[in-house]
Amino acid sequence: MIMSRNYITRAGYGKLQQDLAVLMKQKSLLSREIGEAAEKGDLKENAEYHSAKERMADTLKRMDSIQDQLSSASLIDELQIKEGEVQIGVKVILKETTSDSEWSWTLVGASESDPASGRISVDSPLAQGILGHKVGEEVVVDLPAGKKKFKILKTEPAL
Repeated sequence: MIMSRNYITRAGYGKLQQDLAVLMKQKSLLSREIGEAAEKGDLKENAEYHSAKERMADTLKRMDSIQDQLSSASLIDELQIKEGEVQIGVKVILKETTSDSEWSWTLVGASESDPASGRISVDSPLAQGILGHKVGEEVVVDLPAGKKKFKILKTEPAL
């Protein structure tokens, strides 16, 4: 299986490592819980056993997902950021030219994306449309709601 690169900040990478550590502890506790439930006899109608097995399967699935993200991670380094250019790890301020509305977005990898807090994935249509462009440029971006024209007002490292 070929994995695509998962762009991530150092903070995001650290959070994934912490999440994995928590899940590893949870896995250990669930193993003990499964063993204790199995000792109670008939497994066919043992709700505690089946519940613990389901939680273990979910935990293992989440661990695999995080391990995949960590193994395919490309760390974003602030030193690689070019001044005035829209790229991953940059906070960009855009002005929609038709409405004069200003938007501020930080471009991050998919695993750190959280639009509600102003962090969008570099794989999003907006990010794809502005990546590589420079401050002062006007860019037409093909968004799900239609084409929109933006002027890039400012970029700054966001790491």
